Amino acid sequence: MRIAIVINTSWNIYNFRLNLIKALQALGHEVIAIAPPDAYSARLEAAGCQYVPILMENKGTNPLQDLLLIKRFYKVYKQVQPAVILQYTIKPNIYGTLAAKLAGIPTVNNVSGLGTVFIVRNLVSKVALRLYRLAFRYPEKVFFQNPDDQKLFTDYKLVKPGLTDVLPGSGIDTRQFRPAPVFTRHRPFTFLMIGRILYEKGVVEFVEASRALKQKYPDIRCQLLGGFDEAGNVGIKKNLFMAWVNEGAIEYLGTSDDVASCILNSDCVVLPSYREGTPKTLLEAAALGKPIITTNVPGCKETVVNGVNGLLCEVRNATDLAAKMEQIYVLPAKELEKTGAASRQLAVTKFDEQFVINKYLAVIAGITAKANQIK
Repeated sequence: MRIAIVINTSWNIYNFRLNLIKALQALGHEVIAIAPPDAYSARLEAAGCQYVPILMENKGTNPLQDLLLIKRFYKVYKQVQPAVILQYTIKPNIYGTLAAKLAGIPTVNNVSGLGTVFIVRNLVSKVALRLYRLAFRYPEKVFFQNPDDQKLFTDYKLVKPGLTDVLPGSGIDTRQFRPAPVFTRHRPFTFLMIGRILYEKGVVEFVEASRALKQKYPDIRCQLLGGFDEAGNVGIKKNLFMAWVNEGAIEYLGTSDDVASCILNSDCVVLPSYREGTPKTLLEAAALGKPIITTNVPGCKETVVNGVNGLLCEVRNATDLAAKMEQIYVLPAKELEKTGAASRQLAVTKFDEQFVINKYLAVIAGITAKANQIK
């Protein structure tokens, strides 16, 4: 069977869906990767995928302009002729689904996060909700990465409940991501935030909390790993961010293809985001046996059993975040080790990537059986 995977970047497919691709290939399926070209497109081809480029403006918010995407998706889908299309991120989920319906190809959609649609309420978000309601009449299945997002979509009547299911985020390969053989409390103690430099990721709160904490404990290191994204009004301007770095409030690590090493060199991973699907970085931190501090919001709160493998803090509250960071910092080494071990256990029992892969394989098998019945 020919199966297409469609996301808004080749980077996303390679970093988050590669093991799903391998599982499909192991069953004899041909996998087509459809995404805008970037440095990871060639890596997809090296992994045995046929790569098909498509133009997609990831940050565009003009729905009328984006309607042209339907034509582009339709042309690509008719050219590739997959038996089923797996779609991720908002534009493939909406415009790709409408194009697939016109092309007569079944789709499986994944709502991996709501972006600003439910955080910022404006005309664009209202149009997006109507487009979701239109497009989500047609998929064979719509996966969500946490129960809150699933409930939100069904409460808004954007999708029929019977079409939905919940995945444990993108899952994490717990065989690849393993804790260090020997526990180490680093000197200096290091907090690490991983995420794009966006307001909605809680970067401002992390900077303010780090600044306050370092006044009390000057030796603490507070680091941020992630890229700049100054598009629209959601990204923090580089000159402002670098002023915080130059002030000494935080250390900036830039970007890296080896996130695991950065996590292993830290003592606690922090993500004060306003809302997520289920953050892959927190799943990586859990699998690597690190305590987690994150906000008590949909998508983030699923990764922490409060007081067991980390702490939940209030959203948009730097003072509370600083207090939670201090709680982790003052833990004795044995308690810190115990907290990290609980994170690892949660990753293995709840977030292992195989759970995600098995659900996809089951849905694809059902689509195949349905197609055979029609024949």
